Amino acid sequence: MSRQFTAIYKKAGKWYLSWVEEIPGVNAQGKTLKETKENLKGALLLILETNALLNKKDSAGSNVIREPLSISL
Repeated sequence: MSRQFTAIYKKAGKWYLSWVEEIPGVNAQGKTLKETKENLKGALLLILETNALLNKKDSAGSNVIREPLSISL
C-alpha cells in the first residue's frame, strides 16, 4: 500500500531539518539533504508502525469498527 505525505525541508546552518506536515512528531535532521530525506522516511515508518501497534493493543477485545477513510482536499 502506498501513501503520500508532505515533507518539509529547511536548511539551518550546517544542518537540514525536516518534518512531515500531516503528522505531528515526525521530524528528522541530517548534514545533507539526501541524508535528511532518508532519516525522515525512517522516522515516518517508525511512527506509523508504532501507532498501528498501539491502536491494535488498545482495541484488543473491544467492539471496534476499523475501516478506510478517504477525503479529498
